[in-house]
Amino acid sequence: MFHGSIPALVTPFRNGAVDRKSFAELVERQIAGGSAALVPVGTTGETSTLSTEEHKDVVSLCVEVAAGRVPVIAGAGSNATDEAIDLVEHAKTVGADAALVVCPYYNRPNQEGLYAHFKAINDAVALPVFLYNVPGRTVVDLMPDTVARLARLPNVIGIKDASGDLGRVSLHAALIGEGEQFVQLCGDDPIALGHLAMGGKGCISVTANVMPEACAQMHKAFDAGDLETAQAIERRLIALHKALFCSPSPGPAKYVLHRLGLCEADVRLPITPPDAPAREQIDAAMALAGLHA
Repeated sequence: MFHGSIPALVTPFRNGAVDRKSFAELVERQIAGGSAALVPVGTTGETSTLSTEEHKDVVSLCVEVAAGRVPVIAGAGSNATDEAIDLVEHAKTVGADAALVVCPYYNRPNQEGLYAHFKAINDAVALPVFLYNVPGRTVVDLMPDTVARLARLPNVIGIKDASGDLGRVSLHAALIGEGEQFVQLCGDDPIALGHLAMGGKGCISVTANVMPEACAQMHKAFDAGDLETAQAIERRLIALHKALFCSPSPGPAKYVLHRLGLCEADVRLPITPPDAPAREQIDAAMALAGLHA
């Protein structure tokens, strides 16, 4: 159910408010482009600057527009366990297929605290949960031993790993057991193909926001055993993968989407739009990828 290219959707803004019309159109574009699932209000969706009401509205809208055509994995993380439970409960209520729950940030729990956080969510809400490990943002690292403990919980079905350590794909599988169904998703576009080769099942992608067809085709080629085609697509996309982080994300992705006429480029403070040198790098990467405004 959860595999392939999965965009971490941007949340478009217009005049300071969530642009619901553009968001719905972006969802339709992703489904038409072959994306295998959708992630609203993750990191790329600027969840950290959305109000709780906005967060819940975007999840509800994504589920409504997707209408069961592809699964929806709702961003539902917080550094307060009770708030994370509330967001996961909302995701379940509106019909999301799973929740993506980031490691608590800022308060820096130890491994036992991380386990207790995710176990409390598991115990409170009967909805599939993907752990989300992104040490560069949370300043805590969900270690493989803890992942293996959490994988034994009935609602924890997988992980989005943005540690950058490809070896963890094999290590997680070894610790959890080959016969267990634990879905490993990559959280870094530049290493997504390597992650698949190590045994991963897909990528929660920033690049898929702007090039959904190419990202989906790369995964499909790999699944079909056509490594040469998958590698060719990856070479086409690699400069864009990098350029979309040359300025604080999701500024570059929104800049590209604006150039394509799909939404405004607005971001919320403290994120600022890409400056002129960053725009030049993004433009060059767009050209290398064959993406023309």
